[in-house]
Amino acid sequence: MPSITTAPAPPAPTPPAAEPARPGPLAVARAFAVMLGGPLLLLAAIAAAGRSVSSALRARRRPHPAAAGVLAATAAYARWLRPWMRGWGATAAELELALPGDEACPEPGLQQTHAVAIDAPASAVWPWIAQIGQDRGGFYSYTWLENLAGCRMRNADRIHPEWQQRSAGDTVLLHPASGLKILRVEPGRALAMEGGWALAVLPDGPDRCRLLARFRFPRGPAATAYALLLELPHFLMERRMLLQIKRRAEARP
Repeated sequence: MPSITTAPAPPAPTPPAAEPARPGPLAVARAFAVMLGGPLLLLAAIAAAGRSVSSALRARRRPHPAAAGVLAATAAYARWLRPWMRGWGATAAELELALPGDEACPEPGLQQTHAVAIDAPASAVWPWIAQIGQDRGGFYSYTWLENLAGCRMRNADRIHPEWQQRSAGDTVLLHPASGLKILRVEPGRALAMEGGWALAVLPDGPDRCRLLARFRFPRGPAATAYALLLELPHFLMERRMLLQIKRRAEARP
C-alpha cells in the first residue's frame, strides 16, 4: 500500500507588533503640571511679594523682609542670572555664529546658545546626538524629572548602531504623546528640529570639539510666555544633557 505523505502546515502568520499605548488625557495633564507647576508657583510667589511690598509702601510701613527678598532675587535673576543662562558656556563668536536650523526662525524674539567643550573628536560625540529621543537613547538629562512627567525615559550609556540613522521628516520624541519633527540633518555635524531647537558639533582640533545647543523662539506673546514659564527649566535640563554627552564621549575606550 503506497505511503501517504502530507505537506507541512504553513506557519501561522506573525501578528503585527502592537503600537505603544498613547497617553490619555490625564497623562498629558500630568506632563503639563510637572512642566509648568514650578514656574507657576514662582510667578505666584513673585506676584504675592509685589502686592505685599506695594501695600506696605502705600501704608508707609517697612515691607516684610521675605517679600522684599523675593523681589530682590527676582531683580537679580533678570539682571545677571538670565543673561548668563542664555549664553551659558558659549563664546562671544558662538553666540553670533549661524547654525543649521537658524533659517527656520530668521528673526527670533528670543535666542539661547549653550555650549560645552569636549575632549573627544566630533566623530565620538555625534553618535550620542543621533540617538536622542524618548524611544531611543533618551536625552541624558534628569530622568527622574522627565519620568515624573510621564515620559518613560531611559538614558543610554552606550552607542546603539540601530539608532544612528536620522532623516529629515523623522520625529524626535520628547514624550510618548509628542515630539519634534527633524527639519535638517548634517550627519556628523548638526541636527535641527522644528520648534527652533538645534544641536551642532564643531571640531576644535584633532581630538577636541565644541557641542552647541541653539534655541530660537519667534517674536510675540508666545516668546514672553516661554521666558516666564519654560526658560529656566529648559536651561537646567539642556545644561545637564550637554554635560552628560560630554561625560559619555570623553569616557570612550
